Amino acid sequence: MTMAGDSTVREPVVITKESQEPTAAVGLEDVAVRFRTKNRDVTALSGVSLDVAMGEFVAIVGPSGCGKSTLLKLVAGLLKPSAGDARLNGERVRGPRHDIGYVFQRAALLEWRSARRNILLQAEMRKMPGGMARRRADELIAMTGLGGFEDAYPHELSGGMQQRVALCRALLHEPPVLLMDEPFGALDALTREQMNRELNRIWRETGTTVLLVTHSISEACYLADRVVVMSPRPGTVTEIIDVGLPAERDYTETMGRPEFRAATSHIRGLLGAASAQD
Repeated sequence: MTMAGDSTVREPVVITKESQEPTAAVGLEDVAVRFRTKNRDVTALSGVSLDVAMGEFVAIVGPSGCGKSTLLKLVAGLLKPSAGDARLNGERVRGPRHDIGYVFQRAALLEWRSARRNILLQAEMRKMPGGMARRRADELIAMTGLGGFEDAYPHELSGGMQQRVALCRALLHEPPVLLMDEPFGALDALTREQMNRELNRIWRETGTTVLLVTHSISEACYLADRVVVMSPRPGTVTEIIDVGLPAERDYTETMGRPEFRAATSHIRGLLGAASAQD
């Protein structure tokens, strides 16, 4: 553009994808949650701010009752903040969201439905096209090692296999954000280790943003890019630790890496031995 008395030609400003500020997959801004019990007012969360980048894996650890699960409910739109904002992909969360996957500590499978039909329950609820849903279910069954068990009923599956079915169900509609609330807490140590390996691989293959609540410091550091350490109630963010490990992680090799040992040791120091189980 040329202005009177000015011969300088100014090139138009072109905003490219690279020059834009990336939108966080999950954003919490100065969030507080307060509620009234029969006898008193309780502040569950106070002044919590957190951004989770698209494709990032973030784990949340902290003492029982500090509001970890409450944070997930805010992101899912199952709970409204008393103050502050929760956002998904830049959009303010105003109610229950359908663009997330949610995995709970219990698999919560329907006993009268096979593994495949439990997975496809998600499609029925969302009215997904049948053919597309069945193809996606087959992909997830193969990805999670459930091949040969797709027609088994929940009582015929181990705890680890039931959680695989629950994970497939949560991923069926290809959600950009996966919320996981202590999904492996009820499993034995060996099965939990196996599920950790599987979750790392699935996260790398799908590129889904994951927000995981766990009481296990080792699990948090093995799986996550960053670990959010919460304070006792009212829950606040004490510190966010960058684990500093590559995305692809061999379980045994990772446990011996200095970055892993440093991260777990630091988190234990922040929480105290009595505040978290490992």
